[in-house]
Amino acid sequence: MAKASKSKSALKSAPVPHLLGRSATMPASPEEAELERVPNPHADTRYVTRFTSPEFTSICPVTGQPDFAHLVIDYVPNKWLVESKSLKFYLASFRNHGAFHEDCTVRIGKDIAALLKPHWLRIGGYWYPRGGMPIDVFWQTGKLPQNIWIPDQGVASYRGRG
Repeated sequence: MAKASKSKSALKSAPVPHLLGRSATMPASPEEAELERVPNPHADTRYVTRFTSPEFTSICPVTGQPDFAHLVIDYVPNKWLVESKSLKFYLASFRNHGAFHEDCTVRIGKDIAALLKPHWLRIGGYWYPRGGMPIDVFWQTGKLPQNIWIPDQGVASYRGRG
């Protein structure tokens, strides 16, 4: 098992993902979740992969109330791709996890980057307002490789009622 960033998430690099195609139990926390990777069949080609999680949830560590976000993860794969079922389970494991918006967003980005070692990765965490203020968090690894088309993340800035 490889460790990602300084978080306690267990990251698997097994050649055959153990979640894929099998019944599995949702992990109770990010520490119990396992991100898995699979070989990139087009490692010789630069392209972008995008994952969007429009219903991401975590728990405010101060109030214990739920926080909601729309996450957009873009990366230019190298030798590995993130296995999507493991990513879904990993993201869902934050539902009972108490952490601030910045911690959740950056941790997820660092964990995926540590697992995949992509050419480039960015994550946008578009958090819904709590206390009347949205907090959007953005993190990326390095510089975008040349000649790569990166579409806008497609999430409108929060405008409130106005």
